[in-house]
Amino acid sequence: MKHTGAAAAVLWQSLQSVLSSANYEVRSGFEFRVAAFLADIAAANAARRSAIVAAGGGRVVDWLLETVAGDVSGTQAEAARALAYLIADPLVRPQVFGRPHSVPYLLRFISSSQPQRSKKNSRISDSVKGRSMLVAAIMDVVTSTCDSKGNVRFQPCLPANAEMRDIASAIQGIGIKVLGGTTVLGLSRSNGHMSYDDSDSVTTNKYASKNHVYQKRHDSYLGDASLSSSVVPGLWDDLHTQHVAVPFAAWALANWAMASEVNRFHIQELDQDGNAIMTALAAPERSVKWHGSLVAQLLLEDNNVMLSNSVSDWSSCLLSTISQACKTDDIPLALVALSAFLLSVDKSSGAKKVVMEKGLDLMRDTAKQTIHHKDIQEALARALELICTSENRLSLEESRKWSGILLPWACGKFSSEKTRNSATKILSCILEDFGPSSIPISQGWLTILINEVLDSTKASSVKGASQPKSDKVKTQIDQSNIQSGILIASQLANSVVNLAGKQLGIAADRGDSFPIADLLSQEPFAGAFKSLNKDRNPKCDAADSAVATLKGIKVLTEICADDLVNKNKIVDSGVLCLLRRFLLRDDYESLAAIEAYDASRAGEGPDQASKVLDESKADTNGQSKVRIPPSTHIRRHAGRLLTVLSALPKVQKVIIADATWCNWLEECANGKIPGCDDPKIQSYARATLLNVLCHEKRDSDTGRSGGTGTGTGFVNDSPVTCVQPRYEDMIYLINPESQHWKCHDRPVSQNSNEHSGGDNDINLSRSTEGHENCSDVENPAVDIIFVHGLRGGPFKSWRISEDKSSTKSGLVEKIDQEAGKQGTFWPGEWLSADFPHARLFTLRYKTNLTQWSGASLPLQEVSSMLLEKLVAADIGSRPIVFVTHSMGGLVVKQLLYQAKTENLDNLVNNTVGVVFYSCPHFGSKLADMPWRMGLVLRPAPTIGELRSGSPKLVELNDFMRQLHKKGLLEVLSFCETKVTPIVEGYGGWAFRMEIVPIESAYPGFGDIVVLESTDHINSCKPLSRDDPSYTEILEFLRKVKAQHT
Repeated sequence: MKHTGAAAAVLWQSLQSVLSSANYEVRSGFEFRVAAFLADIAAANAARRSAIVAAGGGRVVDWLLETVAGDVSGTQAEAARALAYLIADPLVRPQVFGRPHSVPYLLRFISSSQPQRSKKNSRISDSVKGRSMLVAAIMDVVTSTCDSKGNVRFQPCLPANAEMRDIASAIQGIGIKVLGGTTVLGLSRSNGHMSYDDSDSVTTNKYASKNHVYQKRHDSYLGDASLSSSVVPGLWDDLHTQHVAVPFAAWALANWAMASEVNRFHIQELDQDGNAIMTALAAPERSVKWHGSLVAQLLLEDNNVMLSNSVSDWSSCLLSTISQACKTDDIPLALVALSAFLLSVDKSSGAKKVVMEKGLDLMRDTAKQTIHHKDIQEALARALELICTSENRLSLEESRKWSGILLPWACGKFSSEKTRNSATKILSCILEDFGPSSIPISQGWLTILINEVLDSTKASSVKGASQPKSDKVKTQIDQSNIQSGILIASQLANSVVNLAGKQLGIAADRGDSFPIADLLSQEPFAGAFKSLNKDRNPKCDAADSAVATLKGIKVLTEICADDLVNKNKIVDSGVLCLLRRFLLRDDYESLAAIEAYDASRAGEGPDQASKVLDESKADTNGQSKVRIPPSTHIRRHAGRLLTVLSALPKVQKVIIADATWCNWLEECANGKIPGCDDPKIQSYARATLLNVLCHEKRDSDTGRSGGTGTGTGFVNDSPVTCVQPRYEDMIYLINPESQHWKCHDRPVSQNSNEHSGGDNDINLSRSTEGHENCSDVENPAVDIIFVHGLRGGPFKSWRISEDKSSTKSGLVEKIDQEAGKQGTFWPGEWLSADFPHARLFTLRYKTNLTQWSGASLPLQEVSSMLLEKLVAADIGSRPIVFVTHSMGGLVVKQLLYQAKTENLDNLVNNTVGVVFYSCPHFGSKLADMPWRMGLVLRPAPTIGELRSGSPKLVELNDFMRQLHKKGLLEVLSFCETKVTPIVEGYGGWAFRMEIVPIESAYPGFGDIVVLESTDHINSCKPLSRDDPSYTEILEFLRKVKAQHT
């Protein structure tokens, strides 16, 4: 290489000498030989090419460039051949293109090289061959970067400090299309248009009419043909000069734009009206579109470059390019155009408006064509989000058209996280904008979510290596939930189709007149949609639709409650958007009002119109026809699902960032939301807030404590360990508006403004007394936990009664339901006032009396589930008193026994009292009955564990006896004295019996209270504050508190 470099240097000195002294003929001959010699050296190897480039400080390359830009001659051909070899070598290519004025020189060369259409088998002359080789090398470079599906960024070959007239030559090359040999030496402006001074006085071609930008485009460019690494002449000889010059000029602009911010500023300065870039975007050549899109992208993402007024035109052209590229499966071109398109709609309000008015159909068609291309779907979703979630919004008709794309984006198995997020935001805007009119979309969303989790659950069941045996009750319940989910998803799908048909009207030829057809043509709606025409008047009103939604939320919660995978799946698929809508708005009541109004206007009469809004009326069979939408129930179950999900950190972040939602939850927990006075939904609201507001403290403490979830607070300047509770399903907070229920352990100092930014609008209880950390101010001394029994409930079991015996119903499964429908919830209204120094909880678990009413969990599984929830809620850090009814007492005994075996000593040692209302410590006569009445009752697994003499019951009772004997546990038992109607048998006769006789209700230790004239169901339902069933427990609690606090 040293010898070659030295030789090249000597050759350059000789060439300079000849050029300065010899006449034209001598100079021409010598130039030809030098050019030929350089071409031969360049063809040899990479080392010699590097030597040529370095010779004379690059002046050899400068001479070659000047020579190829000269007149057509043999010297030009040999210089072209030499440059072809240099440009084809990626190692020296940047040095060649980096020389001053390389682009103008090469553009001039291209304009002088007319296509040579040689006949078959004819020899190509040397002069034509050299020029052909350089054109081939240039086109190889131009097209080599246009097929990347990944990162389109590449190492630019052109310098970062390009001269303005070099950039102007490229802009002129794009705008003029045919250069005609112009040499750019100067630039002047007049009225914003470019004019160039030609030193050779060569007449330049005038600009092509701007109308060509909008002409019908076609993909005639052959630039994606692959070339070998060697320079092959003849491959591009049939191209007209403009089809080489324009791609090369666009390539040069892209390289300059990528090289530096200074270059981008010059490009924008020279093309202020954006016409040159617009011309590149609209060009028929593929590589010109590709590089033009890249230039537009680079200019748009540079915040220091002023936007052109043509950005809105760019966006239209880019969208057209995207559409055409996707139709021909040209993904690389589509991706680079999409990147520029995204920036255009992000930076320009005019672009948003243009696309909203004229481009939505094109975007939708493109989305349908590219469902298997994740990158394109993601970019389209983001673009649509930018377009229609700010000042511009989709119309109702467009929303329905897009629903068939948005819902698969939000819930699709192969959608990226960004695609899901964008789709969810758009759908949220649609639900917010159109309320009741968007119910088919929200219901369709819920239906798809249910089907997704069903598919996931069934797939995991099939793939699971160690599945529980089929006779396990938990497995049976899981399978029952799956079957219910399948049925309810089908009902929801029918509701979606029928409501859409009712809202839009059923046309014989649906097509464009049915904008939601794209969604309904997909599964799981396709079957119902096909039969829609057969039912000319689908029977679906607001109440029917609301009931279907309610069932959907309930089954979705049941399936996902203890399944972390499915919880994450539905959160990723946008379920929070739906829950927010269900909680904060009442679309179904609004829809019912609209239906009533429409019915009255249609002349159906006031009776017909008002029946939708009438209260429930019983029919002859005693069943109620609900004609008002069950909005309260929808809110309740939406609140339950939100509480289940609020344990996930990503859910907590979403909620705490939403001031409106946090305010609503706080108002709901305090009972200030009309229609939300249900104690369950109030508990769900408070539990969600506690999970959310404490998550940041829990996260920071987990990092400090090595993942234990505990932290350090201060009481009287002394450090105290604080555990952050997590309230999950099955645990209800009684009186959630109480000051007890707030995030005590939140690290807020007197001078802290940690949350002053995002939470200023959140009027939460923590704001008034949030400065105490683990403080005993308002800190309850005792936790009291209510646990219901057979067929009971967390609230209905603990209401007051008007009668201490059950005579209204013939089946014990229905008695407790009816007894709990009305009456004061005495733990919340009486006990909280008479014993204010306690936190009150009530638990829920599934236990059915018979398998006729559905499967239920055995005692051990129920206790295990409740124990897990109690530990997560940090119950066990202060003294605990359990108040139980019937089988609830056995659940607590098993729970404490299991806690002891799992070394959860805090929970066991801090359980200082247990109250048993009619607990079958040694079995129940009811559990013995099914052995003799197999035709009437079949025992559920839970009932089977209650049979008299059960060894398990004896073992649990001995365990509790030992705790009492050691002085660790106080016990109070209540006993029933009256028979309870069990079942109405065939022919109208009934069985009545003492379900838990006194010999089973007394465990053999502690105090016992015999409740006169009281049956099993009403033993825990006092008539008044003076009833022994209340006064005795109140006295017991005061005694326990005095002993242990």
